[in-house]
Amino acid sequence: MGLTTERSREEAAIVLGFPTYREPAQRLAQRAGLDYDDIVIHSFPDNESLVRLPKHLPPRVILCGSLDDANRRLIELELAAATAVQLGAEHLTLVAPYLCYMRQDIAFNPGESVSQRIIGDLLARHFDTLITVDPHLHRTSDLSDAVPVRRALATSAAPAMAAWLASHAQRPLLLGPDEESAQWVSAIAAPDGLEFGVACKQRLGDREVRIELPAMTFADRQIVLVDDIVSTGHTLTETARQLSAHGPASISVLVTHALFVDGALARLRAAGVDVICSTDSVLHPSNQIHLDAILAAGLREEWPR
Repeated sequence: MGLTTERSREEAAIVLGFPTYREPAQRLAQRAGLDYDDIVIHSFPDNESLVRLPKHLPPRVILCGSLDDANRRLIELELAAATAVQLGAEHLTLVAPYLCYMRQDIAFNPGESVSQRIIGDLLARHFDTLITVDPHLHRTSDLSDAVPVRRALATSAAPAMAAWLASHAQRPLLLGPDEESAQWVSAIAAPDGLEFGVACKQRLGDREVRIELPAMTFADRQIVLVDDIVSTGHTLTETARQLSAHGPASISVLVTHALFVDGALARLRAAGVDVICSTDSVLHPSNQIHLDAILAAGLREEWPR
């Protein structure tokens, strides 16, 4: 009896959700069969944050929140993680469906900070485990190289996105806007053997790109543009603009991380995009695909129940 009680105490875990990601965090806890509680955050007039956790925590604590609006979220995450340890947490897991600061993995110009390495080391100070979705890695082949925690798991939204497509489109043509999107386009196309292609992109600046479409027939096709992340949307906008000239039946966008900043949605609509669908890795009105099943599977790999 004593051994069972002790083992239950050691294996007890709780999901703590940030207020900006509460509903997905609650879905994750329910899916994983874990207790849930809120992280309370109070913002002072000068934009400093007060973070409050439940005063009694089990040994295993999962902090769940997405890291869009990164500069603010990282400070709140740092405060929450340090406080959890002070309250007795022995094992910290971060579930961050969108992982920020992964783009800059080298210094392109003298004096530039390599933010991927710096933020990765910051996260590794507190967390034993990181679970994320489709991290935006370029030259870094393994997530653990970017974030050196004991266990770094990069899950994929592709199965959930493929399932959504199967029930919402009739044999669409999938198109990635650049070479980097090839891995996501091919993975989403694979389950149902969908036709797909990848455009060629030349970046001329933060908000200017040149797109060359692949040699395919686009007329009268349901075309779905697929990407892992949309920020300003200029790449997808230019791709959609060129596709519109070929007379497609429709143009849709399917994206994992829906940042959509700086008027991106309006630009996409003006370029001829009909439907925009995203996962809930970042909360946005376009969310139609939930990731709790994928994230809960990642938790169960570590703590089978």
